[in-house]
Amino acid sequence: MAVKIRLSRRGRKKMAIYDIVVAQSTSPRDGRFIEKIGSYNPNTDPSTVVLKSDRAVHWLMVGAQPTDTARSVLSHEGIMYRKHLQVGVNKGAITQDQADEKFNTWKDDKENRKADAATTKTQSKEQARAARLEAERKVNETRAEAIAKKNKVEEPEAPVAEEAPAAEAAEAPEAAAPEETPAAE
Repeated sequence: MAVKIRLSRRGRKKMAIYDIVVAQSTSPRDGRFIEKIGSYNPNTDPSTVVLKSDRAVHWLMVGAQPTDTARSVLSHEGIMYRKHLQVGVNKGAITQDQADEKFNTWKDDKENRKADAATTKTQSKEQARAARLEAERKVNETRAEAIAKKNKVEEPEAPVAEEAPAAEAAEAPEAAAPEETPAAE
C-alpha cells in the first residue's frame, strides 16, 4: 500500500493545528497513522512548524509521497531540498560533506530572509502607526481651530471696541468745556 506524508487536523473550531504524520493512504484523515513527524500551526504569525527533519527525510527516501500541502510545508522547511541533495549523494554526484555544506548555506540564507521579512513587517507597522498618529494630530488641530473660531465669534468683542472710542469722545468735550469756562470769566 502507498504511504503518504499528510496533515492530520486537531484543535478547536476555527483554530486548527495540524500534525504532520506518515500514514497509509487508505486510513482516515484524523485516524490511524504510522508515525508523527511534526506539527504545523497556521494560526501564528509567521506559521509555526516543528518537524523531525531526519525522520521526514527518511520517509521521503523510502518512498512516502507527501500531499500538496505537506509538500509545501516540507519544502518551506528545506526537507525537500535536503532529500534532493541526499539523492545526489546516493548517486555519487556529490559527497556528503558537500551536500551538508550546501544545505547549511541554504538554511543560513533562509534565516536571513526570514529576519529581513520580520524587520520589514515591523517597519511597515511602525510607519502605518506614525501615519495614523499624524492624521489624528491634524484632525485634532482642525477641531481645535474650529472651536477657537467658534468661541471668538460668540464673544461680543466688536461692540466693546466701538463703545471705547465713543466713551473717549464723550470725555474729550467735557474736558474742553471746563477750560473754556475759566477763559470766559
